[in-house]
Amino acid sequence: MKILVLNAGSSSQKSCLYEIADEALPTQAPKPVWEGKVNWTQDHGVAEIEVKTAMGATVENSISGESPEAHLAYMLNTLTDGATKVINQLSEIDLVGHRVVHGGENYRESVVITEDVKKAIANLSNLAPEHNPAALAGIKAIENILGQVIQIAVFDTAFHSTIPDAAAIYPGPYEWVEQGIRRYGFHGISHQYCSGRAAQILGKDLASLRLITCHLGNGCSLAAIKNNRSIDTTMGFTPLEGLMMGSRSGSIDPGILIHLLRYCNYSVEKLNDVLNKASGLRGISGVSSDMRQVRKAIAQDNTRAQLAWDMYVHRLCSNIGAMLASLGGLDALVFTAGVGENSPGIRQAACDAFGFLGLKIDQEKNQQQPVDEDIATADSAVRVLVIHTQEDWAIAQQCWQLQQNSNLLDF
Repeated sequence: MKILVLNAGSSSQKSCLYEIADEALPTQAPKPVWEGKVNWTQDHGVAEIEVKTAMGATVENSISGESPEAHLAYMLNTLTDGATKVINQLSEIDLVGHRVVHGGENYRESVVITEDVKKAIANLSNLAPEHNPAALAGIKAIENILGQVIQIAVFDTAFHSTIPDAAAIYPGPYEWVEQGIRRYGFHGISHQYCSGRAAQILGKDLASLRLITCHLGNGCSLAAIKNNRSIDTTMGFTPLEGLMMGSRSGSIDPGILIHLLRYCNYSVEKLNDVLNKASGLRGISGVSSDMRQVRKAIAQDNTRAQLAWDMYVHRLCSNIGAMLASLGGLDALVFTAGVGENSPGIRQAACDAFGFLGLKIDQEKNQQQPVDEDIATADSAVRVLVIHTQEDWAIAQQCWQLQQNSNLLDF
């Protein structure tokens, strides 16, 4: 079975093709046979296209004066033409899976995309304005390029739909609940994949584990996972809540927002821009939203960069503590995504804060760029895992499972 995965962002479209046997999923993520990415300039006038295959063939090109759909079509044509050819024709693709950031209250699992699903994704765009419209554009483009191929929506919010109301509902007026204002959570595809991979690495039944998964990238979130279910998470109604992030503030006193609107001549647009794009590591350090650049600035005795680091660690540890309370104990702490996978210092600082639990990190393993590895000491009471998140493969897995359960290809 050939499954094409599309992961749409506000300024990029990533895609990959997996070949999976009909009989069973592999126990570990295989390399995609083909990967492509389109990066757009701010006005979408120029597209930088990068393609590579599992065999090492590559294509890089820059295209201007075409529509985003034409750019995607060009990228997909490299599947069947030139050095990166891996299939004879696009009609060989059986399923197309899309990452959709927001599925609201109604979509608690992956679904075949219909007209009603497309309308729902569009209606939820006000809650994920940078992502849902991009996913919808990708869905429509695939309809035009590949015709009647079956498309599947895999929602980032779905994994967190099991969070109990006591954790999901905000303590405002009850009318908010009726308006759909609640904690949805995000990065669910990553949290779900990493929890399953953690169980594999530990050789344990996932249903028996209490896990805290730390997705630390430019966007950051934690999830508390118990009995193979998300029971709490740090992101909420939008991806702005929770941890300090690359350029997002995370949780702050809502009274600050009232103060800025009332006394500092802030518009809603300015407030949105400041909280999402000019806060977090970037806002405090004045250097960058990239943790690597913040670390370089710290090495040069930049005090604001040091403050940004200290705040990031403080908020990470505080929120791990909150997840710990939800779980009532902890079997493994999992780090993933750009910072989680590549910053030994962040992992060390977070683990040091929980030494009172008997958690002990192996400092040598922590420094050796671990991938899908337990880096706790042998006598640690809590395991510490570094897992390479594979969201694209997780989407392909869910597409395969949906097909197996419903025999989509028989229609």
